[in-house]
Amino acid sequence: MRMIKYFLPVFIICLQCFKLTAQAPQQLTTAEMYLALKKLNVLGSVLYIAAHPDDENTRLLTYFSKEKLYRTGYLSLTRGDGGQNLIGDEQGVELGLIRTQELLAARRLDGAEQFFSSAYDFGYSKNPEETFKIWHKEAILGDVVWIIRKFQPDVVITRFPTTGEGGHGHHTASAILANEAFFAAADPAKYPEQLKYVQSWQVKRVLWNGFGGSGANDYRLDVGGFNALLGKSYGEVAALSRSQHKSQGFGVAATRGEVFESFTTTNGTAPQQDIMEGAELTWKRVPGASHITDNINALVAGFDITAPEKTVPGLIKLYQAIKALPAGYWREQKLKEIQELIVQCGGLYIEGVTSQQFAIKTDSIRITVTVNNRLGIADAGLQQITIDKLDTAVLKPLFKNRNVVFSTVIPVTEAKPNTQPYWLVNKMTDGRFAIDDQLKIGQPDADAAYNVIVGLTIGGERFNYTVPVKYKFTDPVKGELYQPVFVVPAATVMTSPSTILFKKGKQEIHPVYLQVNANTDLKGKLSVSLLTPDSVLTVKEKETFAARTSKTYPFLLKNKRLDVTGQTTLLGVANEDKGTDTADYYLSVRAINYDHIPSIKYFYPDAVKQLHVDLKTEGHKIGYIVGAGDKVPDALLQMGYDVTLITEKEIAALDLKGFDAILTGVRAYNTNEWMPAYYTKLMQYVQNGGNLIVQYNTNSNAGPLRTTMGPYPFTLSRTRVTDENAAVKFVKPEHQVLNYPNKITANDFKDWIQERSIYHGSNWDKNYETILSMGDAGEAPDEGSLLIAKYGKGYFTYTGIVFFRQLPAAVPGAYRLLANIIALNKKKAF
Repeated sequence: MRMIKYFLPVFIICLQCFKLTAQAPQQLTTAEMYLALKKLNVLGSVLYIAAHPDDENTRLLTYFSKEKLYRTGYLSLTRGDGGQNLIGDEQGVELGLIRTQELLAARRLDGAEQFFSSAYDFGYSKNPEETFKIWHKEAILGDVVWIIRKFQPDVVITRFPTTGEGGHGHHTASAILANEAFFAAADPAKYPEQLKYVQSWQVKRVLWNGFGGSGANDYRLDVGGFNALLGKSYGEVAALSRSQHKSQGFGVAATRGEVFESFTTTNGTAPQQDIMEGAELTWKRVPGASHITDNINALVAGFDITAPEKTVPGLIKLYQAIKALPAGYWREQKLKEIQELIVQCGGLYIEGVTSQQFAIKTDSIRITVTVNNRLGIADAGLQQITIDKLDTAVLKPLFKNRNVVFSTVIPVTEAKPNTQPYWLVNKMTDGRFAIDDQLKIGQPDADAAYNVIVGLTIGGERFNYTVPVKYKFTDPVKGELYQPVFVVPAATVMTSPSTILFKKGKQEIHPVYLQVNANTDLKGKLSVSLLTPDSVLTVKEKETFAARTSKTYPFLLKNKRLDVTGQTTLLGVANEDKGTDTADYYLSVRAINYDHIPSIKYFYPDAVKQLHVDLKTEGHKIGYIVGAGDKVPDALLQMGYDVTLITEKEIAALDLKGFDAILTGVRAYNTNEWMPAYYTKLMQYVQNGGNLIVQYNTNSNAGPLRTTMGPYPFTLSRTRVTDENAAVKFVKPEHQVLNYPNKITANDFKDWIQERSIYHGSNWDKNYETILSMGDAGEAPDEGSLLIAKYGKGYFTYTGIVFFRQLPAAVPGAYRLLANIIALNKKKAF
């Protein structure tokens, strides 16, 4: 039996213990080199635009990138912050960080490039009007215009139509913005501040990539071909790409054979024979460059798949010829492609690594650079290495397959910025991230903590190659692994729990734990305080911390006013020596580790929510069947319950009658294949007087429902109430769940966040009682958010109410309503 209690994650230990997969330096196969050579002769680009990670058509992106060899991009307006998480309990910006990395993993497979706007995914929206109000339409339109001007696509393709068939308001908004940007990107009077860096750009056309490849359209395209060089069909590559969206459960099967995509023109001229009609796709589009085509054709024709290094001299001559052309978009793009091809065809290995994942401020980090001319390309030499502020001339020849190693120690000063995702550096405004650097807009990932710039001469031409410094280590099971490097403060702090709940009218004392993590020897420099509404609690003046130590300080907080309700205050952590505005010692760090993406770290000012609520509870022992991951058990602990986490091992062994109530975590029936085997045991528990509460599940490809959940039939719908302020009507105001032990009123539905409920029950049996009626503006109210049935001596409840969002956000009414659902099988007292 697994009992849960509050604990403070030990950051120092966590810094050392993870073992995850990350990206080693990539080497193309010779087949991929051959495709890249052919791509040098293609001067066309396509930008796909939609709203979220997973909205993109990966098969179409793969076809454009691998078959047509266009420069292909995907602009996801959001990072998917507002969705549900199938693999853990991360929500909000943390989920957005995960989905960002999943998108980047997908792009590495399908060959497209990834972009984002500054829009925040605030959750499901039923219409674009609401979306634009929250996002601030003109600001996000400016982002789309910026990316179009910078990427210069010939054609823009939207995943969704402007007319609403895409369902989600974000979906429709993405299409509307793409079509408005068609005009705005070409108008120098629109967003003129951008023209300091880019020029106006006129897209040829905007196409809606219709659903299912059928229906009225202007053009149809078979994208289901097989690429012999890759050894895969485009449907097979696309399946691998889409299956990277693991937090959404979007693993898909590969497809083979012809697959048609349809396109409807929503702006610009409609295509007759090809979606790129009217765009010059050869070197003729660059003045004075028509001869470049023949040069590239010669390289392609002479490419030796067994000795790609023989192509390097020709690539250098091609580089020099293109460099002599007038400056312009395609000149710069092709120079980048050729420079990368020289490294790949030449078998050049360039690596910057460290044995320390954390560059600690006031300390130092050792970085080792290795360069190897593995295939022995002639006339190659190492000239210069630049790391941070270190600039060193090296001047060494690169002999065949010999490592040239350069190692240096770099001081990490206080002025070195923490390694933070750039969109989280500033406090987020409503609906979007506050990004104050125009050049960052669209950038998919955070900046690397350190880059190595390696200056080489090859065939008499100077090239500078930039590689991010990676943490390199060997796992005894997985072998050699690479992870990002992070610049971290000399000390961080962490508080626990995240929310403290004081019950009205009851004198209570709650522990708060403050953990101080010394990442280096602080030599008595640290003085940290816990700021409370009533006082400043100091850890210890000038306490000494040795390097890589961690100390935890317990505080006991007492509610001094017993009549306060519904107020949330913050307990902040400050560094007394520097002040809360400028110091970073008071920051906490959050680590997100999954095997399928690189390690993620981000910093934030840690705080504890202090909630005063008029709350009564019945029952004590709660069983919580773990689902996809949520933070509801933490809230139950704060409410005063004794919580046992239940997995298959526990449910098989436990006598359930000892629990006053059993709750299932979100999507528990979607993610736990063993749940059907225990249906009878759970129903027997209810029949004998127990109380089973099932939180939302789905019935879709992402999470098919494979079992019956309740004692009587009902189905799951897609109905949801997305307005967190939507009116809630009490269908049965006399029902126990609205009266005992807490009297639920309209006030309990104030100050909710993001949404009210999702995936309502539908087609319910007459034995279920409906309690609440709610709906979004313009829609009929629905009663399926809370279904309750008496079964034998006990109760079964299905609820789509988003307790998993409201409880961590310290919404008082959510605590009170959940307490009443838990008390359903207790004696009525009204």
